[in-house]
Amino acid sequence: MKIQNAFTLGLVATLGVGVGLLIIGAVASLATILTYVGVALFIALGLDPIITWLERKRWPRWLALVTVLIVVLGIVTGLVFAVVPIIVEQTSQLITTVPEVVNRVLDERWRESLTQQLGGFIDINEVYNAVVSYFQDTSNITALAGGALQVGIGIASGAFGVVIVLILTLYFTASLNSMKRAAYRLVPASRRERFADLAEQITHSVGRFVVGQISLGLINGILSFIFLSIIGAPFPAVLAFLAGMLSVIPLVGTISGSVIIVLVCLIPGLSTGNGLIPGLSTPILALVAGIYYIVYMQVEAYVLSPRIMNRAVSVPGALVVIAALAGGTLLGVLGALVAIPIAASILLIIKQVVIPLQNER
Repeated sequence: MKIQNAFTLGLVATLGVGVGLLIIGAVASLATILTYVGVALFIALGLDPIITWLERKRWPRWLALVTVLIVVLGIVTGLVFAVVPIIVEQTSQLITTVPEVVNRVLDERWRESLTQQLGGFIDINEVYNAVVSYFQDTSNITALAGGALQVGIGIASGAFGVVIVLILTLYFTASLNSMKRAAYRLVPASRRERFADLAEQITHSVGRFVVGQISLGLINGILSFIFLSIIGAPFPAVLAFLAGMLSVIPLVGTISGSVIIVLVCLIPGLSTGNGLIPGLSTPILALVAGIYYIVYMQVEAYVLSPRIMNRAVSVPGALVVIAALAGGTLLGVLGALVAIPIAASILLIIKQVVIPLQNER
């Protein structure tokens, strides 16, 4: 259709831009919901290989599905009733130790002694004075109060999001096959079989990647709890849970959790001293933890990760780094999680679709 009138052309163009802006605004408003859907679908794809494996063992589809869902609900329930009380208890212990730590910081002789132990590279008195000056400013106190309120709202929103993701995961897992069949019907019949084959390879790759990352997180969490309990580190359950959760994030997760744990071990007065190796001073405790996590990261990078992840996705190392950085920049943690399987899917399409088409020309 040709539009000769300049006014009509401008009106149509303006309406087009307005509709585009409306769509962008709607997507931005639904960003949280879309994130929930993406996370739930990602987890559902991770559970699908387990269901498929049970089907190959001659389990009926419904029985395999029900079994996996019961196991998932059991794990979530176990975390709530077993791990969460320990975390709450140790968090309460952390809160009770705060006054003791504060009293030490208020002691000028302790600050001078710590400055000498650090070789004079960091003047603890200057740091203390800067902190006191910061809190004496009422505007900073107001900002901190507002930040604490936002943190509380964020925790409540996170708990609500976990419930929503769990419900969506159960639904997607139960109806994943029907969802895929419905998507395949949208493709022309002449290309449907090829499209379905590629889609199955991609979904299986994503599923194996999810299982692999969760396995690495569980290994790190369990080993961290055992190690931290042995050396008498502070709050081993909390730190091990943190290490396991962060290990699910590709590339930077394990090292981030390790740095946090070592820094916590450096805080004076927090060590329990109840491990199998009691009496470790704070610097020695942090040094031992640092050495352990350096060794663990090497084992994970060269032993665990290749054996677990090579079966899931086949992506060159440089592309893994680029994909994870790009995904993290665009979508945060979720983007970093999905970037690697998306990169593997693009490589699969290039190898099986683009290159054969180029060879035929």
